[in-house]
Amino acid sequence: MDTFAAVLWDMDGTLVDTEPYWMRAETDLMHAHGLNWDEEKGLLMVGNDLLTSARILVDHGLPLPPEEIVEILLDAVIEQVAEHVPFRPGARELLDALRAADIPCALVTMSYRRLAEAVVAACPPGSFRALVTGDEVPAGKPDPAPYVLGAEALGLAPEDCVALEDSIPGLTSAEAAGTLALGVPHLVPIPEAPGRVLLPGLSGIGPVELREIAGRMRSGRI
Repeated sequence: MDTFAAVLWDMDGTLVDTEPYWMRAETDLMHAHGLNWDEEKGLLMVGNDLLTSARILVDHGLPLPPEEIVEILLDAVIEQVAEHVPFRPGARELLDALRAADIPCALVTMSYRRLAEAVVAACPPGSFRALVTGDEVPAGKPDPAPYVLGAEALGLAPEDCVALEDSIPGLTSAEAAGTLALGVPHLVPIPEAPGRVLLPGLSGIGPVELREIAGRMRSGRI
């Protein structure tokens, strides 16, 4: 039996480097209301579901309903994505290699479907067989539900899937779901933990490397 059957991808910060887009949108919105906000505060938002992030802005004084905040931020990020989709190094190459090897992928993101579809449209055709988005899950990351649903969408159990995540909430979600979870830290460090695998990036990673890592995880050699 192969060491894994599918790959579940986080989007923001893992597949694409859109976190700066979110930070710009948050900063612009807060400044428009005369409120202080900067990149350091923006790091508080990385990996959260969007309503949680919106409530953080409310807690910092933004006088808008969280649901309205989410839509304003989504509009701003989608506008930036329409101009340029900033793929993370190695991400497109890994997608191509997985597709060539007939290994299915699902996108598991806390961004809403309209943003996820804009990003997927910029990926090679057929890259993703399923999308699980933040506006369609019963609970967001770090709850395991998103990754459980991602595996189910491909007809698989979570333990048959490799998950790629750049954030602490996302990696916590993937680990709790029972996937072969790989951390790919980007803007926010991910702490080491027993059995946790952290990659320096996706460049040079293909199906062969993922099989080797997954095999070591299954055998307890990590």
